Amino acid sequence: MKKKSVSKKSVILMEFDWFLFILTIVLSIFGIVMIYSATRTLHSNTNVTVQSVAMVIGCVLMLVVCFFDYEQLKNLVKPIYIFAVAILILVLIVGVGNESWGAKSWIRFGSVGIQPSELAKVCFIVTFSYHLSKVHDDINKPLVILGLLLHLGVLLGLIALQPDVGSAMVFIFMFICLMFVAKISYKYIIPIGVLGIASLPLIYNYVLADYQQKRIQVFFNPYLDAQGSGYNVIQSLISVGSGQLWGKGYLQGTQNQMDYLPSKYTDFIFSIISEELGFAGAIILVIALFLLIYRCFKTAQKADNAFGRYICVGVGSMMLFHVFENVGMCIGLMPVTGIPLPFISYGGTSVAVNMIAIGLVLSVSYHNKPRSVFDVY
Repeated sequence: MKKKSVSKKSVILMEFDWFLFILTIVLSIFGIVMIYSATRTLHSNTNVTVQSVAMVIGCVLMLVVCFFDYEQLKNLVKPIYIFAVAILILVLIVGVGNESWGAKSWIRFGSVGIQPSELAKVCFIVTFSYHLSKVHDDINKPLVILGLLLHLGVLLGLIALQPDVGSAMVFIFMFICLMFVAKISYKYIIPIGVLGIASLPLIYNYVLADYQQKRIQVFFNPYLDAQGSGYNVIQSLISVGSGQLWGKGYLQGTQNQMDYLPSKYTDFIFSIISEELGFAGAIILVIALFLLIYRCFKTAQKADNAFGRYICVGVGSMMLFHVFENVGMCIGLMPVTGIPLPFISYGGTSVAVNMIAIGLVLSVSYHNKPRSVFDVY
């Protein structure tokens, strides 16, 4: 019997994960809409323009990554890792940031700023996924675990030198999730967990800077420094609470439009959404974000090889931590770390990198089954 031919266009339509793609675009557009509201008092559309341009660039990169067979990245793992290390070293040398905190997190090229730690997250997902896919059969051998820890440790150490505790926490969370999926033995998980908890007082006293310790203190009691470190948290809680069920209306938020809430279009944009769109709007956003994360993990479940599975888990865990931490700090359940809300918070690097990450998941989904677009049945 003669095979029924299907056009290349039809294959793309059938295999492409339209749900994940459209959800990503919708979230990004919603982010731009809320950034407009949050920056309205600045009497400038610069932030909206930058975010819009970043979204378009990110969308193009997402599609390029999607249709590029992710398995070909195996040949580029070493250059990708070297690139990640290089940009993290570069930011320590020529980086800019908050001088009062002594942090260097950005590299500026004129008016354009790039946050290397965001790029390094995607680089880590690709390189660590490949590393793990090569050794997962021997995951419980001490030397294998040591090699994986070293893979993480180099990047983590460079990020800690900035210092950027928020990004460091994202890397650690991705590492834990990927090791768990690779079925590391509980004989390692339990002792490391106990050691990690026991080391928290030492980290607090000897690793964290004064401002980072202050953030933890005000996490437990924001009114300890109501006009200083606790101010953002207090204003955020007021914003979230004042929105009640249906919100005050788009562009009508008091905390927003009267500039009571600092960092309102970056770290605390969820507070603005809660104030203007209420609990209803905030919960719809959270559901949409968790649908996106669920899709990443679902794609991992369907992946036909370990490399693709780990890539999807890496992307999903990165998004999960970002959402949990950002929403948590806006409602007082997590300390303030400056982690953006994916696709919603202002930040060109963040939105572009997140779209590249989703592009990797789309690539795993699209290239899941070997096929020829010229001979499909």
